[in-house]
Formats: sequence, C-alpha cells, structure tokens
Amino acid sequence: MKRLFAIAFLGLGLVGPALADPGAIRTVIRDQIAAFERDDFAQAFTHASPTIRDIFRTPERFGEMVQQGYPMVWRPEEVQFLDIEERAGRFFQPVMIRDGQGRLHILDYEMIEGEAGWKIDGVRLREAAGTV
Repeated sequence: MKRLFAIAFLGLGLVGPALADPGAIRTVIRDQIAAFERDDFAQAFTHASPTIRDIFRTPERFGEMVQQGYPMVWRPEEVQFLDIEERAGRFFQPVMIRDGQGRLHILDYEMIEGEAGWKIDGVRLREAAGTV
C-alpha cells in the first residue's frame, strides 16, 4: 500500500511540468525580447502579467526598468532556453543570455497562465555573470 501511494505521489509530480506548454512559454519570452530589440516597449509590455503591468503602469516605465536593470534582455547577443522547472506549483523558464560583452547570464522567467495565455510574472537573475 505504501509503495502504491509513493508511486501515485511521484506520478503527480511528473504531471505538473507537463501542464505547462514549453513552446507557448518560450514564444512569449522570445516575442518580448524581440520587442525590446525593436524598442517596442508597448508590445513588450503586453507579455507582462497584470501584476507587473500594475507595478510599472506604463510601457515606457517598464522599458526604462529593463534598459537599466536587465540590459542583457534589452540587447542580447544570444538566447538559449534551458529546461522548464516547476517549483511549488509555479513555472519557471530558465533562459541563458549572452550579452554584447560575451558574459553569460541565466535568468528565471516566472510564468503564469491566465485567460489571455501565458504571461511573464517576473524575471530574476539566477547566478552571477561569467564569460565563456
């Protein structure tokens, strides 16, 4: 009985990440980065969650924050998606970005799904930048 419960519990853990559509999540992130590269902050802002939009209020303020706080996202040289992760029922898409100086950054994009599809609910630098 304990073994059956353990198998069922582990099985539930495997179901969680499958609920997130990595293709859809990556498209949202790619589209936002492409909008930043064009300085189209209004379009980039559409990929932010309602919480993020409430915090920054305008696409211009949002764009300023990205330019100042996340320049590697605003002007990346290379973008590579790592394996999506589920933590405490939330989905994170790690993205490795090489900036214009050749430094690598790994950022965790926290994603939420709403009526309008997947949105970015936050981005956090995962580890210190390095050069490869």
